[in-house]
Amino acid sequence: MAVRAAVLPAIGAPLEVTEIDLPDPGPGQVRVRLAAAGVCHSDLSLSDGTMRVPVPAILGHEGAGTVVAVGEGVTHLSPGADVVLNWAPSCGGCHACSLGEVWLCANALNGAANVHARTVDGTDLHPGLNVAAFAEETVVPAGCVLPLPDGVPLTDAALLGCAVLTGYGAVHHSAGVRPGETVAVFGVGGVGLAALQSARIAGAAQIVAVDVSPEKEELARAAGATDYVVASENTARAIRGLTDKQGVDVAVECVGRATTIRTAWDSTRRGGRTTVVGIGGKDQQVTFNALEIFHWGRTLSGCVYGDSDPARDLPVLAEHVRAGRLDLGALVTERIALEGIPAAFENMLAGKGGRALVVF
Repeated sequence: MAVRAAVLPAIGAPLEVTEIDLPDPGPGQVRVRLAAAGVCHSDLSLSDGTMRVPVPAILGHEGAGTVVAVGEGVTHLSPGADVVLNWAPSCGGCHACSLGEVWLCANALNGAANVHARTVDGTDLHPGLNVAAFAEETVVPAGCVLPLPDGVPLTDAALLGCAVLTGYGAVHHSAGVRPGETVAVFGVGGVGLAALQSARIAGAAQIVAVDVSPEKEELARAAGATDYVVASENTARAIRGLTDKQGVDVAVECVGRATTIRTAWDSTRRGGRTTVVGIGGKDQQVTFNALEIFHWGRTLSGCVYGDSDPARDLPVLAEHVRAGRLDLGALVTERIALEGIPAAFENMLAGKGGRALVVF
């Protein structure tokens, strides 16, 4: 069946909106008609080669929609069900899964090498990060599909599949923010906005948002920031000035650049926690000297997918949405149609893009 999709023909090439031939679901698979898909910086990392995937590919790893059909053996879903896509399904059998660390599953991305669909001329297409959400419809393994809890708008629910799980998990799972603590969030994109809201939900007493753009201050404060710092070479000093010269208890870095990671570390108090969410390239080298690691007693940790278990955390996030504590719509700066994805990517490449949501 022919559907439209945004295809990455090669690493570094512009995305092309074109028709593809999408097969019916096979055993253990589910076909989903997309309602919306988020344009995430991780998709940019895939398109420019920072993260390696087979190409040509259909990107998009953050989506929500409605089940159209199910393959043999799928019993937990039926046509008509509203669902959220999960780009990192856990296998349940690897070492990480046996430890309960499903976000580190060794086999989560094996599906990216599969043939997902074909172009009209017969060229094989791969599913990016498993789910190929930049398309009107997709066919995915049943493990990539989670039922959408009641009370969450279907379109906005797309953001639950990555940005919100990552931002929420970075604050609640990785950093373990406690009531009354001070928090700094570096990068006011989709994940950063989710982290700001999550810090507010966690009861942080002071929440400092940091970004290169002065225009994002209003957005950051609406998400929960009590203070806003425009990034500069004096960012760490400014944050210490806002926190009685101590630095924050927790810094959450959502950019993935060496300078930002280093600044987040420098902005954290002695004994505090610095959590790195942003995906940086291999060329981004962060340096520390041995004495400062001892003296400051800080914890520096990476954070994959917010250290989240989607099956466990999705109902929790849905409850926050229903209670009005989490505003998914506030994470979106631009709503576009499928044809707008290439332009949204160009904006991201130029450093001008906000958080775009593709609405089908």
